[in-house]
Amino acid sequence: MANDWNLGEKERKGIKRKTEYAVLVGLVYRLQTEEQVEEYLDELEFLALTAGAKTKRRFIQKLTHPDSRTFVGKGKLEEIKEYIENDEDISMIIFDDDLTGKQVSILEETLKIKIIDRSTLILDIFASRAQTAQAKTQVELAQMQYLLPRLRGLWTHLERQRGGIGMRGPGEKEIETDRRIVRDKISLLKKKLDKIDKQNVTQRKQRGAMIRVALVGYTNVGKSTLMNSLSKSEVFAENKLFATLDTTVRKVVFDRMPFLLSDTVGFIRKLPHHLIESFKSTLDEVRESDILLHVVDIAHPQHEDHIKTVNQTLKDLDALDKPTLLVFNKIDLYRERYYDDLLDKEAQQEVEEGLKDSLRHTFDNELVLVSAQTKENMPLFRQKLEKIVKEQYQIRYPYQVKHW
Repeated sequence: MANDWNLGEKERKGIKRKTEYAVLVGLVYRLQTEEQVEEYLDELEFLALTAGAKTKRRFIQKLTHPDSRTFVGKGKLEEIKEYIENDEDISMIIFDDDLTGKQVSILEETLKIKIIDRSTLILDIFASRAQTAQAKTQVELAQMQYLLPRLRGLWTHLERQRGGIGMRGPGEKEIETDRRIVRDKISLLKKKLDKIDKQNVTQRKQRGAMIRVALVGYTNVGKSTLMNSLSKSEVFAENKLFATLDTTVRKVVFDRMPFLLSDTVGFIRKLPHHLIESFKSTLDEVRESDILLHVVDIAHPQHEDHIKTVNQTLKDLDALDKPTLLVFNKIDLYRERYYDDLLDKEAQQEVEEGLKDSLRHTFDNELVLVSAQTKENMPLFRQKLEKIVKEQYQIRYPYQVKHW
């Protein structure tokens, strides 16, 4: 095989990194359907592409519950093994669910190839995207918390459970030493984050009494592009997952009325719990905001699921009951994907009015359809946002006339 069991080998300096090819594995269990798992694998493929890997094939299996040793069944494991042995380009297998340290060890030993799961992949993307000291610390903390319960898989050749003469003592000590090092590192990173959080709280207090608006939404829905359009600033934006990790705050003025607009990290299904915990300080911008702009990719076939995922995360942050404007972005892409070429302008308008009525009925929120890329309906969006901001100022200062 091309990779020839080179797990953990360091990348050589000066040599251009080759494109990695991956195989995806998903499991249909509990109340999931095969269609849902296909959607999860679509997202996993996009995550892999964001990390720099191309997908060659998918494997899906129906089981009542994951196998405790190999995650998939014996027959499916043999099928995967046969496939990767016949394709030398494949360098990794990505599982759509979290694996235990024991499962990773057994799978690597059986398949002789790099094994990663969804959480590992997301953490890798976060690590590559982190720019500020806060983001880097948050990612490192999440990585340590993810690694801690999986350390036993790294020392299976020394574990007491293996039994036999010479297999006791040293293995236990190696594992305990590693665990102590990781726990110490976690403690140190938490202290460092606490210090950064205190600095951020001070910064937020210094922003004065202005109304604060936070952009929230699923990853890759166009929040950063929308922020660039509203604030006329250059916030990094691209068609990849988690392009933005660090919270960006800009001052925006509508009709001599200023407010603060913040862009936050995107949410995603099956987001690792330890990652949410690590990034809670970043999401303080959402918790402490006065208004939420919930951005949705209307062109995505699963946009309703995306809204539910974001709302659940907002509920966890105690921020779901804030005044919210639903911004359905990428209406231009929606037309490209779902409109017939023969549909005239009048018929298009009727379809979009019906779409608006359906969305209002489903989500019971103030909403607007826009395209941040082409600037379509942006004046209407600005009017709606200005109205909400003005209402919040009137609530906060009911007896005070502001002359900005």
